Amino acid sequence: MSYTTERQPQGKLKTNESLLREGLIAEVVAINDYSHFIGQTDNKEVKEIFHHIMEEEKEHYGLFLEQLRRIDREQKEVQEKVSGEESISSKQKIKEHISKNLRGNLLDNIRLAIKGELEAVVLYDELVEHLDDKEIIDVVRHVTREEKEHVEELTKALLILDKDSYGPISNKCGRKTYGTI
Repeated sequence: MSYTTERQPQGKLKTNESLLREGLIAEVVAINDYSHFIGQTDNKEVKEIFHHIMEEEKEHYGLFLEQLRRIDREQKEVQEKVSGEESISSKQKIKEHISKNLRGNLLDNIRLAIKGELEAVVLYDELVEHLDDKEIIDVVRHVTREEKEHVEELTKALLILDKDSYGPISNKCGRKTYGTI
């Protein structure tokens, strides 16, 4: 989930509502990125890691939107209005990541995912500094902890799959590193 792409606004955040919307955008970007990564790998275990994280990103989206609806009366009103409207005739559930384009580099995709998770932690740490609603702060801190967990899950996969060393952390996966820092 990268918040430094053209898909993410880069501005000063001033209200709880705009802070939550910033988080919502970050989560949507993450969902799309993980869906893309899943479609680019044949590695079953990595695909499961990506899918697990994507499911949590969807949960984060729901948590943030729930908080936004709680504090933004207009958002709640339009949600209630839209919930009564049927606009999609087919109720068939669609599977994420339908395409099978394996041109992407798996290790690059894992590193991109780690980058996005780290950016999310930075973003959410900053959001908490500007929030003044305890319930929202608790939700953002919960999501931040899960993003940190995603970093560790992805790093573990990277250390297992990459033939090269990542210094002292490579030893944790039974790899030999050379020299000390």
